[in-house]
Amino acid sequence: MSDATSQPPALPGSLKSNPHLGQWLRIDPQGYVELCPGKVEIGQGIITALVQIAAEELDIDPARIRLKAPNTAESPNEGVTSGSLSIQDSGSAIRHASAEARAIYLAAAAEKLGVDISALQIDDGAIRGPENLSSSYWELADDSLLDRDATPGDRAKASSARTLAGTPMQRLDIPEKIFGEPRFIHDKLQGDVLHGRILRPTSPAASLDSFDDSRARAIEGVVEIVRDGNFLGVIAATECAADRAIDRLRSDCSWAEEPTLPDEYNIGAWLRAAPTDSNVVASRENAAAPKTRTVKREFTRPYIAHASIGLCCAAAEWKDGKLYVWSHCQGIFNLRADIALVFKMQPDDVIVEHMEGAGCYGHNGADDVGLDAALLARAVPGKRVRVLWSREEEIAWAPHSPAMAITIEADIDADGEIVDWRHQVWSNGHATRPGRGDNPTLLSAYYLDDAFPRVVAGNMPLRTGGGADRNAVPAYNFANFSVTNHRLLEMPLRTSALRSLGATANVFAIESMMDELALEAGEDPVVFRLRHLDDPRARAVIEAAAKRANWANRQKREGAGYGVGYAKYKNLASWCAAIAEIEADEDIRVKRLTIAVDAGEVINPDGLANQVEGGAIQTVSWVLKEAVRFDDTRITSVDWETYPILKFSEVPEVDVEIVNRPDERSLGAGEAPHGPVAGAIANAIRDALGVRVYDLPLTFDRIVKALNEA
Repeated sequence: MSDATSQPPALPGSLKSNPHLGQWLRIDPQGYVELCPGKVEIGQGIITALVQIAAEELDIDPARIRLKAPNTAESPNEGVTSGSLSIQDSGSAIRHASAEARAIYLAAAAEKLGVDISALQIDDGAIRGPENLSSSYWELADDSLLDRDATPGDRAKASSARTLAGTPMQRLDIPEKIFGEPRFIHDKLQGDVLHGRILRPTSPAASLDSFDDSRARAIEGVVEIVRDGNFLGVIAATECAADRAIDRLRSDCSWAEEPTLPDEYNIGAWLRAAPTDSNVVASRENAAAPKTRTVKREFTRPYIAHASIGLCCAAAEWKDGKLYVWSHCQGIFNLRADIALVFKMQPDDVIVEHMEGAGCYGHNGADDVGLDAALLARAVPGKRVRVLWSREEEIAWAPHSPAMAITIEADIDADGEIVDWRHQVWSNGHATRPGRGDNPTLLSAYYLDDAFPRVVAGNMPLRTGGGADRNAVPAYNFANFSVTNHRLLEMPLRTSALRSLGATANVFAIESMMDELALEAGEDPVVFRLRHLDDPRARAVIEAAAKRANWANRQKREGAGYGVGYAKYKNLASWCAAIAEIEADEDIRVKRLTIAVDAGEVINPDGLANQVEGGAIQTVSWVLKEAVRFDDTRITSVDWETYPILKFSEVPEVDVEIVNRPDERSLGAGEAPHGPVAGAIANAIRDALGVRVYDLPLTFDRIVKALNEA
C-alpha cells in the first residue's frame, strides 16, 4: 500500500466535485471572460473577490470579466453559499481553473507562434513573444480548449507575485444598488408577470376548518384561487388585487388550532427537559491536580428570526414539461432537489436561476417562497407567477435560529487553575436546509393535501463545523474537557441555520465563563486568556485587538465598561478577537467595537472589513434586542414593533484590524466576529455594572433584575 504522501494532489475546493474547466469560465472572442461560479452573491461581496482571483491568474483587467448568474442547468454545483466558505471553496477552485486556463492558452499561443512557452508574456489578455510576435486570448478563443477536466498540480501564482489579491477593489454590485438600478429579484421580476400571495394558517399546527373563496374570486384582477389541502394562495394581475384577495380570503376562512408551543418565559427548563439525542462530541483526558471546587453557570439564548429587511421573493413558470424557478436562495441546487421531490419530477426538469436579493445569511424563507411560486404557477401553465412574502411571513414563518441552553462547569484546583471543563448544549438542530434528505423541508410542503412529514432539524458533523455544538469545544489549552450535545427530537418552532449557527451562543457562554474565572483569579481578562492559549495566531489577534483598543490604559468610568471576547470560528477557520466599550444609562449602548481578524491571505481587504463590521453590528442587535415572541399556539412577534432590531442611531463605531498572512490559505471570516463580539459585550456590561446576565438578549429589564438580586 502506498504511503499517504505519495498520493497525487487533489483538486482544490469545489473543483474536486466540479472538475470541468469549461463549466467555470469561458473566453469570448469579443474580448471578455465569462466567469461562472456556483456560489451566489447575497450581499457579502463575494463576486468581487472571485473576479479579483480570476483576473489575477488570467493576467487581465478585472473589467474584462463578466459574471454569469448561477443556474442549475449550467453552473458548477457548489452546494450552499454558507459557512463563510466561499473564498475557501469557490475562490480556490477559480484560482486553479483560471491558472490552468492561462497555461492552456499559453500553450496554444506557443504552438501558433512557433516559440517556446517560456518566451511568452500576457498583458491584459494580449500574449506577446520575441520579435514582436503576438496573439491574444480573444484571437485564440475556442471553447474546445477548456472542454476538459482540470488536472491537479499547482499552477497558480506565488503569493509574492500577486498584485490584485490583498488590494481594495470597489464592490461590483454596489453602484446599481446605490443608484436604484433594478438589480434585486424584486425589481427584475416585473412586467409580464402575474402576482401571487399565500394565506398562511393562523398558527403552525392549525388546519383548515371552513373555506369560502367566492368573494375573493369576485375581486377584479383575480386570476385564480389555489387550494391544495391547507395550502391556500391567490394569483392576480396586480399586486393590489392579490393583496385584497388574500385579505378577503382570510376573513372567509376559519382554522382549527391546538396549543403546541413551549413556555417562552421558561425556555431553558423546557429545553433541558425535552427528549433528546445526546452524545459527547469532543473530549480530552489528561492527568491533572485534584479539584477543590466547581464553578457552574447556566446560559440561554432565545429563538432568533432572520428578520431580513428585504422580503422574500421568487417567481416560477411551467413550460414545455419543465419548471423554471427564479430565486435569491443560497443553494439553487438544493432548492431544485426539494422542489423535484414535491412534484415528483426529475431534478433536471427543474431549472433554478439565482437572482440577487436582500441577504439574510442563513436559511430564511428564500427557499420556501420558491416552492410557493411553483405551486401557484402550476395553476396557470405558461405564465410566470411572482410571489412576494409579507413582513409577518418573513418574521414568523421563515425558519428560526433555535433557542439554546448551555451549562458550563469548570473544576478548579487549590492553585486556582482550571483542571477540567464540561460544556453541555441543549438545542434543536441548526440544519433543515432543502436538498439534504428524502423529504422536502420547504414550508408549504407540510400543508399540502398529500403532505410531507415535518423534518426535525439535525446538525452538521463537528468535523465540518458542527451545528448546535459549533465552537462549543473550548479554544483554550485545558488539560481536560468534554462537550456534550443534546439535540432535541421534537421541533415546535421550525428551526434551521442562521449566521454562525450555535457558535454565537457557545462563545458567549465560554467567554462569559472565562471572564468570571479571570475575575476570581484576580487577573486581567486579556492576560488570563493569553495564559491559556498556545496558538500563536490566537494570541496575535487578542494582542492586536487589545493594543488597538488601548486596553492596558483604559480608564474606569461610572456606567462604562470594557470587555474582551475571542474565538477561532468553527475551531477551523478565522481567528478573531473583539474589545467592546459600552455605556449603561437608561439602556445599554455599545459605543465602540475593536476587532482583530486573521483570515489568512486576504483577497479584498475592504470586503473583509465590511463583512466583519456587518457581522459585529448584527451581533449587537442579537445580544441587546432580538427574541422571537410566542404564546402557546403562534408566534406573536410579527413586525418591527414586536421584533425590534438595532436602529441606525444605535450602531456602534467598529474598528477592524486585519492580520494579513499572504502565505497562508484564505479563510472565511464573515461569521468570525459573532461569538467574540457577544462575549465582549457581556463582559463589558459586567465590568460596567458589576453584575452578569446569563440569558440573551441582555435587556434593560434583565440587567435591572440582576442588580436587584445582587
